[in-house]
Amino acid sequence: MFFLMEALPKYAIIVAGGSGTRMNSEVPKQFILLNGLPILMHTVKNFFFYDSKITIILVLPSSQISAWNHLCQEHHFNFPLEIVHGGNTRFQSVKNGLAHIKEERGLVAIHDGVRPLIRKNIIQNAFKSAEIYGSGIVAVNSKDSLRVLKGNESEAVDRSLYKCIQTPQCFDLNLLKKAFDTEELPTFTDDATVFEHAGHKISLVEGGYENIKITTPEDLIIAEALLKNFC
Repeated sequence: MFFLMEALPKYAIIVAGGSGTRMNSEVPKQFILLNGLPILMHTVKNFFFYDSKITIILVLPSSQISAWNHLCQEHHFNFPLEIVHGGNTRFQSVKNGLAHIKEERGLVAIHDGVRPLIRKNIIQNAFKSAEIYGSGIVAVNSKDSLRVLKGNESEAVDRSLYKCIQTPQCFDLNLLKKAFDTEELPTFTDDATVFEHAGHKISLVEGGYENIKITTPEDLIIAEALLKNFC
């Protein structure tokens, strides 16, 4: 006799608290149009295309929620979302998103709102890794040579020993909630460092070079080109 394992509920906390400063724009970067649609909407759509039953929690600064609602009406964007007010830092924003989830069992992805070119198979592999190992952190190899600074000098390092970290970063929900029940530290550069600080191991998942984070005008040009062949 075979028994089917109960599927764990999936959540995605999409953090979108950026400004338009580095984009030389008065519009918050997540609201800038990418091929006619705000960047953040592309990001949200990709998670629903991965799993239409996923619960998406969108974390926005309080001052931007009204603008987001207006954009949703303007673009007839009707995907079901749960909106959460962001904190003063990314750590606090993610913590607010986690507090919004009342369940203890499940899998949760944390994703940057301005990474609109995340592919379905990468999301799937990250969630699968989290289900098996507790975490699934998307990463790619460095294309560039790397040097480490030593005082006023620098020294070449073996780039094969280093990874460039992306999002989504997926976790066992209960373990991540407990990991975030701590004081914020300067060393918390992403969610994986918080998880690791709590004593858990990090499992890496192969990402994609097209999964860029849009932070400068040049990134937007690249994203527009990549989106033409994105599926």
